[in-house]
Amino acid sequence: MDLSLIAEVLASTIRLSVPLVLACLAGLWSEKSGIVDIGLEGKMLAAAFAAAAAASYFQSAWLGLLIAITVSLSFALVHGYAAINQRGNQVVSGVAINMLAAGLAVVLGNTWFKEGGRTPALPVDARFMPIELPGARELAGVPFLGDLAKIISGHSILTYLTVLLVPLTAWALAKTRFGLRLRAVGENPHAVDTAGISVARLRYQAVIIAGILCGVAGAFMSTSLSAGFVRDMTAGRGFMALAALIFASWRAWPAFYACLLFGFLQASGNYLQGVHIGGFEVPVQFINLLPYLLTVVLLAGFIGKSIPPRASGIPYTKDR
Repeated sequence: MDLSLIAEVLASTIRLSVPLVLACLAGLWSEKSGIVDIGLEGKMLAAAFAAAAAASYFQSAWLGLLIAITVSLSFALVHGYAAINQRGNQVVSGVAINMLAAGLAVVLGNTWFKEGGRTPALPVDARFMPIELPGARELAGVPFLGDLAKIISGHSILTYLTVLLVPLTAWALAKTRFGLRLRAVGENPHAVDTAGISVARLRYQAVIIAGILCGVAGAFMSTSLSAGFVRDMTAGRGFMALAALIFASWRAWPAFYACLLFGFLQASGNYLQGVHIGGFEVPVQFINLLPYLLTVVLLAGFIGKSIPPRASGIPYTKDR
């Protein structure tokens, strides 16, 4: 296979993996504290719409990002209130957020823009555009190095931020006092409470971090990966991120690699459309099915070996 084509597929893999990685990290923070977050999909979708709508109105990608984080954080706090204060069913709360976000995005899109739920196409000034790294242009004609430069250069600032967040998350959860307490509250909240540490505060902090990360993921999809919002544009990425998280046994680096694998399948599918193998054209539907099929296979094959935090999904009731 042509090295140039491989480089293009790998560069596309990185771009398509960004929302998955961000959503997966969001789920990791939340579930390490014991809060199951099925609402990743809804928060991403709401944030994507908010980012595109705000960027279109203010003509600023950064304002779009800020408003996307605010909207996602609002949904996250609703989920936190239902799960922490009211001790409600966390799965039901997450599903409700998904349904609410999907409906609101379409209704508000139709009301504000009259384009069938879409937002207007964003101009260059209102998007996070690719950044060319120093030296990338000079290496363009050099064999192998030029292809390597094509893979790592030409991404938006949110992509590079996402790559930095993976080691930061792994370090914070493993090496910091906050990370240790967060993992402890997901395993044994009664012991944490006995030590005089607020279980509710720690869980709210985790929920807030998850909301921020989902906001960045949604903003990336509508202001960097695409030039606006379209209906259901998250296309199940929140659930794929949860599958990657389970497959990775709630660890940051394995989750990152799983997300890259899903992104690679999506990128390969985009390049395989219209390709004939042995005189037979590969159906587009089958190509689009591959990431979801792999999700089912991974869950069926590995979910039994994945051990979630012991207090995951269990409302905490303070002993009297």
